[in-house]
Amino acid sequence: MAINISPNKITLAALPPLALYIHFPWCEKKCPYCDFNSHQIKDATESKGNAQGFDEARYIKALITDLETELPRTWGRQVHSIFIGGGTPSLLSPKGMDELLSAVRARIHLEPGAEITMEANPGSVEAEKFAAFAKSGINRVSLGIQSFQDGQLKALGRIHNGVEAQGAITIALEHFKSVNIDLMYGLPNQSLALAKADIETALSFQTPHLSLYNLTLEPNTYFANFPPKLPSEDDIDAIFEQNLALLTAAGYTRYEVSAYAKKDQECKHNLNYWRFGDYIGIGAGAHGKISFPNQVTRQVRERHPETYMQAMETKGHALIESREVLAKDLPFEFLLNTLRLTDGVQTKTFSERTGLPLHLIAKGLQAASDKGLLDQNPSKLKATALGLRYLNNLQEMFLD
Repeated sequence: MAINISPNKITLAALPPLALYIHFPWCEKKCPYCDFNSHQIKDATESKGNAQGFDEARYIKALITDLETELPRTWGRQVHSIFIGGGTPSLLSPKGMDELLSAVRARIHLEPGAEITMEANPGSVEAEKFAAFAKSGINRVSLGIQSFQDGQLKALGRIHNGVEAQGAITIALEHFKSVNIDLMYGLPNQSLALAKADIETALSFQTPHLSLYNLTLEPNTYFANFPPKLPSEDDIDAIFEQNLALLTAAGYTRYEVSAYAKKDQECKHNLNYWRFGDYIGIGAGAHGKISFPNQVTRQVRERHPETYMQAMETKGHALIESREVLAKDLPFEFLLNTLRLTDGVQTKTFSERTGLPLHLIAKGLQAASDKGLLDQNPSKLKATALGLRYLNNLQEMFLD
């Protein structure tokens, strides 16, 4: 089908795939590097006798109401994946998780066999609990391991140790079809040898997916105010190159800046983000992106869990922002996501997902190609190896 497009008018011939993101905002301890919307749980005395430290039933009710408010905007569209992130969603009880997923299935058209991911931290992993989560429909788990070295874990403010990290992976592999391990590198006082030990330990479990993040000092975190001593840029580059070689030799493909997978084991939910797909976002601080034939919209919800729940109970919604993305901003938003993919996207995807003509970014494409940051293949929008290394610089070329 031909796409009728003009520089200032969005016209989508077809809507992109749709996913669902559910945010769980609590964790046992706020890590000093974390800039996600997570809140440390209170003890039982502070939480009105709730031994969990959060009101599970109240929050789940708010989530269900939140999802219902989105149904008119996505009516008839199939949901291809669900991602329950946080915070630490594995703090939910098996009963609570089952209630949540049952309510979701009753309200949306979920693709048969859809990928349903839950994030978990090793400190909250229990075999019996994970078995119940699997029975409720969770089929993919992402474990926030970060490191297997006790000294590194302590420096990162993690509540688990290396033995618990390995135990959590073993339990997860027993119960879930797919398991991802999150690791960090460029840690305080990290050497090549320590980084290699972390990767080799992770590889020994042969999980189908690994995520590898460079520790960065994000604004509004403890580390931003009290920065630890990190390896030099040259040392971090050496660690990355070592890690990449080890992962490649073990059969993993780097398909996104920080993501590595064995054949056909990429995270479908995250691929949808990076390909500029749509997603419903529910929960405290959740973001959503929904496309219509003539516009692309974004929403943001109340960040604090108490404020979020109160808003859902009193107003029936918790939106603090709901806007149409202007045509002039769509090219940058599209490339901010798609250029993260090591194989890029087909050039035609730009017009399919933004409803805009490709010539709007022709100047930026040529400049990026001239600098060696963008692949010269006209059928793809793809960063070169140099472009991936200096991804921020490449993306910024499309701000104007």
